Amino acid sequence: MVIIAAAPPATPSRSWYKIPYVQVLIAILIGVMVGYLWPSVATNDWIKALGDGFIKLIKMLVAPIIFCTVVSGISHIQDAGKVGRVGIKALVYFEVVSTFALLLGLVIGNLFPIGHGLAVKPDAAAVAGLVNKSEAQKGVDFVLNIIPDSVVGALARGDILQVLLFAILLGFSLMALGEKGERLRGIIDDAAHAVFGVIAIVMKAAPIGAFGAMAFTIGKFGPAALGNLVGLIILFYATAALFVVLVLGLIARLIGFSIFKFIAYIKDELLIVLGTSSSESALPQLMKKLERLGCSKPLVGLVVPTGYSFNLDGTNIYMTLATLFIAQALDINLTLGQQFTIIIVAMLTSKGASGVTGAGFITLAATLTVVSPVLVPGIAIVFSIDKFMSEVRALTNVTGNGVAAMFVSWWEGELDQANLRKRLNKEDRPTDVGTSE
Repeated sequence: MVIIAAAPPATPSRSWYKIPYVQVLIAILIGVMVGYLWPSVATNDWIKALGDGFIKLIKMLVAPIIFCTVVSGISHIQDAGKVGRVGIKALVYFEVVSTFALLLGLVIGNLFPIGHGLAVKPDAAAVAGLVNKSEAQKGVDFVLNIIPDSVVGALARGDILQVLLFAILLGFSLMALGEKGERLRGIIDDAAHAVFGVIAIVMKAAPIGAFGAMAFTIGKFGPAALGNLVGLIILFYATAALFVVLVLGLIARLIGFSIFKFIAYIKDELLIVLGTSSSESALPQLMKKLERLGCSKPLVGLVVPTGYSFNLDGTNIYMTLATLFIAQALDINLTLGQQFTIIIVAMLTSKGASGVTGAGFITLAATLTVVSPVLVPGIAIVFSIDKFMSEVRALTNVTGNGVAAMFVSWWEGELDQANLRKRLNKEDRPTDVGTSE
């Protein structure tokens, strides 16, 4: 008797308009149209609240996700020395790649001095608050601020570095407890799954948030308001793209995958970032996708959250380009020594500037304050277009942190190459609820 196995039922294809990234892309395009055609409507407080509200929903969940993921990742590791080894490797990678980003911004800024002859009078009063905030941002304060006054306060404020510090300490504690800590480990693992479920629900509102954010931006600034500053926007976009293709592309090739296929793999997250200008909005789903791609879960839990404070490639490119642009616009010649000072200062001021919208502008103010006080009033020159810059900063930061997790996993010998090829070549399709490929 011959038994013929029945073929598995074909997976029904989703309608194109039900695909998350398509919905977000359509929402962004509609937002641009509304902002351009009806700016008075687009600048309404309720339209702005759509984008701001979505970002707040995501930020609400970032701290608990990072806490649960890091604690779970460390506590399940049997070798305590591995955590320290991974941390050192990650920091070495962050500093090397960040230096390349800063140098690339300096080179492009000198090759294309588009700031010369810009007839813009800076209004220092418009950004006085930001300058005051940046002046208080000292190295010793940054280190001390990593230590929270209370754990509950750190979680309530969503201070990523403070949450990360406590999560690492608790993870090591549970690791040392061994079997005695098994019950608490299980509770934290279950809590992580529950929070990811909330993320899946919140992401349903992504198109609404993207529409509100883009409509308000275009309605407030408008194409005509950009004026001569459009050159800086184009130059920054081109430099960020060059960094992703050249620097991150070479790193990806070293690991064994194409940077273009990786970008296609995380397209949903990148479009969310494009609409919200906040890389934090993509953090939870990015971590989940990296795990499915073949990265070690403990490594993802350590590298990605840390990278959101220490590996900001887009922010670094922006700071060197914008600093040179402001100096050129104010007709101030920076010596070679001053330009290298920008690299050193920016390497420090960029730390802790997470993916929140406008954080890059705060770090720019801090950088200018240290490099040359005469440049500080020029911050207002790029103030009106910072929203357009923040989108690409966030996109570059997200892509860079994804590649960083892949590289450290590969460096540790814990990258599943077979699974990596399947995912990127779309030979295997996950069915996880609330996520999409």
